[in-house]
Amino acid sequence: MTYLQPGVDVSDRRALAAATAPHAARPNPDDGSERVASEDEYPLFWSLSFATSASTWSRSGGFDEGYEGYGGEDTDFAFALSAARTPLVWVGGAHAYHQHHETQRPPWQHFDDILRNGARFADRWGTWPMTGWLEAFAQAGAVRRIGDDWVRVQPTGPSSPSTADTSAAATGSGA
Repeated sequence: MTYLQPGVDVSDRRALAAATAPHAARPNPDDGSERVASEDEYPLFWSLSFATSASTWSRSGGFDEGYEGYGGEDTDFAFALSAARTPLVWVGGAHAYHQHHETQRPPWQHFDDILRNGARFADRWGTWPMTGWLEAFAQAGAVRRIGDDWVRVQPTGPSSPSTADTSAAATGSGA
């Protein structure tokens, strides 16, 4: 997955090829090769771009529609694949591109979704997803760890002090 920078002309194949820079935290096999995920790589799955057969989709149960808004549904799907012993494979050269848009790091606009969906995921799988975002929220004083849970410790929003001090325009994902 390449997060495009502003101004890339996606209709120009050469410009798009020059902009190709797969996310460093995800496997990037050589063009034409495949890489089967190890068990500890299933949490790296993003649903931004993937393919599966109809029979695999049916066996996996598809996406849990109980997730609302941002986050957790793709990692949940990957964990379901892992639980069903379904291989996850990265295909080299099958590049995908994410259109540029302004966002925040951490994503304060998704704060409530991350807490709600993270709790749903933890109830099912016994671990929390999106820990990078949760740790960033904790550094800002918006959440804290209590036992195995992440809980809100103060109201947050675009005008809260914790948000004003830590939000910045950025591209890509830090989760």
